Amino acid sequence: MHSTQNDLSKQIQDTVLQAINTNKTFTIKAGGSKDFYGRNVTADKLLSLAEHQGIISYEPTELVIKARSGTPLKILQQVLAENRQMLAFEPPAYHEKTTLGGTLAGNFSGPRRAYSGAARDYVLGTTVLNGKAEILSFGGEVIKNVAGYDISRLMTGALGTLGVILEASLKVVPMPEAEITLMQQTSIDAALLKLHQWSQLPLPISASCFYQDKLYIRLSGTEKAIDNAQQSIGGEILKQAHNFWQSITELKFPNY
Repeated sequence: MHSTQNDLSKQIQDTVLQAINTNKTFTIKAGGSKDFYGRNVTADKLLSLAEHQGIISYEPTELVIKARSGTPLKILQQVLAENRQMLAFEPPAYHEKTTLGGTLAGNFSGPRRAYSGAARDYVLGTTVLNGKAEILSFGGEVIKNVAGYDISRLMTGALGTLGVILEASLKVVPMPEAEITLMQQTSIDAALLKLHQWSQLPLPISASCFYQDKLYIRLSGTEKAIDNAQQSIGGEILKQAHNFWQSITELKFPNY
């Protein structure tokens, strides 16, 4: 499943320019999956990026993908999955319309964040539209090209207040060979101590959660690394672990 190739940069730029000339305000929206987040905004116009879609380039061997901001996140993830790759920051896709632009604008990350980094840590470059209706490009498509002020990471998490993200280049990572989740009964104090101790060891931990006096630890990596870590950590293997972490990622966990 691939996204529609639809570059609306010029139309979006014209809309912003018209708003400037008529002294009108606008709110930025694509899939609308983040409407619950942040304060309510009252504006004269809606600047829609919903149709500004398409994967511009993808080099699996280089671990880099570049796409337009209106590209649905799930389509992006499906394309990566075809090559056994993924977004390391495990972003939430609240529904089918969740887009890359909204994910980056909010710096949304999932359970892997504490161990792999946030969304902004994987942004190599962006093309943005500023408040003067100027289209500017920052960064690049390889890590060595990212020099000087890292404006792309500044844009990530700014909620569109510094400009409209039109395109973004992201570093992707290979999917783990294997993955299991261990759980063990413990207290919150003991759980914190264990997490601190484990952080000093070369364990393939990719997520952790404490809930109802149980500590959940997800291990991701090679079969051998996981077997060794399982012997070191101990605990019972959680069945249907994918659903457990998915509920946390998508904010559907009982405590949310």
